[in-house]
Amino acid sequence: MDDLRTTLLTLSSDERRDFGVFIQRQRRKTAGRQDSRLYELLVQAKELKPEKLIAKLYPDGPNPAAYYALRKRLLRHLTDFLLLRQRQLDTTAAASVRGQLTLAQYLFEAGIPRLAWSTLRKAENLAHESEQYEPLNAVYNLQIQYADSPYAPPLDEILPRYRLNKKAADEAERANIADSLLRQRLRESRVRGRATVPVDGILQNILAEYDLQEAFARSPSLLSRLMSIARNAMLVRRDFASFAPFIERCYTLMERRHGFAPAQRGHQLRLLYMLAHALYRSRRFAESVAYLEKGQALLAGGPARQFGEFVPRFTFLLAANYAFLRRNAESIALLEAMLRGPRPLAPGDDLTARFQLSFHYFAEGKFAKANQSMLSLGRTDHWLEQHLGLEWMVNRNIGELLIQFELGNPELALTRLRAIEKTLREQFPAVPAEGDAPAAPVGGPYNPVLLYLGFVREVIENPTAARQTDFFNRVAHIPNFLSFDREDLQVLSFYAWLRAQTLGRPYYDVLLEMAAA
Repeated sequence: MDDLRTTLLTLSSDERRDFGVFIQRQRRKTAGRQDSRLYELLVQAKELKPEKLIAKLYPDGPNPAAYYALRKRLLRHLTDFLLLRQRQLDTTAAASVRGQLTLAQYLFEAGIPRLAWSTLRKAENLAHESEQYEPLNAVYNLQIQYADSPYAPPLDEILPRYRLNKKAADEAERANIADSLLRQRLRESRVRGRATVPVDGILQNILAEYDLQEAFARSPSLLSRLMSIARNAMLVRRDFASFAPFIERCYTLMERRHGFAPAQRGHQLRLLYMLAHALYRSRRFAESVAYLEKGQALLAGGPARQFGEFVPRFTFLLAANYAFLRRNAESIALLEAMLRGPRPLAPGDDLTARFQLSFHYFAEGKFAKANQSMLSLGRTDHWLEQHLGLEWMVNRNIGELLIQFELGNPELALTRLRAIEKTLREQFPAVPAEGDAPAAPVGGPYNPVLLYLGFVREVIENPTAARQTDFFNRVAHIPNFLSFDREDLQVLSFYAWLRAQTLGRPYYDVLLEMAAA
């Protein structure tokens, strides 16, 4: 894969045209023509191997050294173009503060201290309002440097503000480190599956280590960080019934008491997403949609590039909510539009969109389309397990086997089922009781999944068995499989399929009834 080509293809059609013009302006007489020629070759529909690129650029004879020097020059042009464009498009408070700080430095050096200090005061006010701690620290350092100016306030007034900002910056940095550290440790545990990880212990140790036990919602940025830390713990514990009202209360209090300035939109969007996701997992679908729509209104009013990371996340969650509000056709339309968008999705977002789309097709009874969407993931089990975790891989494989059964391919379904069982049995063998430690069944935390697969095997091998009274009763009492107020909706959807088989009713109707229970 050509990384330079991949980067160039992320540009929109307008940006590609502008970049072409930018190259023309930068180019030297002969070398510039080659810059433009290489650019045109790299962005064409068909990807060319380096040998073919060299042959087209140097028809009189191959010149690999010149070719790689040309690539470096084109990359420098692209870097300069993106930097310039970012400055033009970045309307965040941080960018404005940095610009005013640069202007103030220039004015001091040019001998215009009155205007320099006026600019510094504007930078300080904006940075303070938008909680831009690092730029504000630079502003205070410059104020301290030029405190002997006749236009400067007394140094005794600057220093307390400087110290308060350093304290707030330090707390934000510690919250950031704690958040990243918790996510890393939970990610490591997720690779091992629904493993026995002492989440509460990890969380408390990290908060204690970074002195955040008493931290509370003093600002949108800190609230966002603290909610992220708490949410990461909830993702493992699946205790969204408790987390949803907690984050909703915190968000409402922050909105009522302090509000969210335009410069704090990023923090507000993160909070809205976490809140909407917690409500979705608590099966409060209509309320989740209301918060998502509020977030989408904020996205529509801000620069697309600045908040671009939120667009797919809000779309995925909105589509998931729609499915449980009998708006599944709208879910499909949203995800199909994303995959057809002018810009390719990030790899993780692309996988999420295709996997989620397969579920929505399945709910509509469009099993062939569900299968196509599943096949388009194009990733091996090993890759999924290493990058997205064991649980993601297991869910994909269960979805695949159910699709194959519905398509009338019972042998393919059984093959996939056996593969899942083998993986879980090998990774989690039975462990006998030892001392105070109780015995662990085969499959460990995934033992209920093995029990579920046993029922699915019976349906595949003998579809008429699903309508028998004994089978119905056994399915209704699968031990320890579901805690309906805590379990993942993905797991609920798998169980709903089995339940629908016993009732002889449409899967989608049974799923919605169970989700509303």
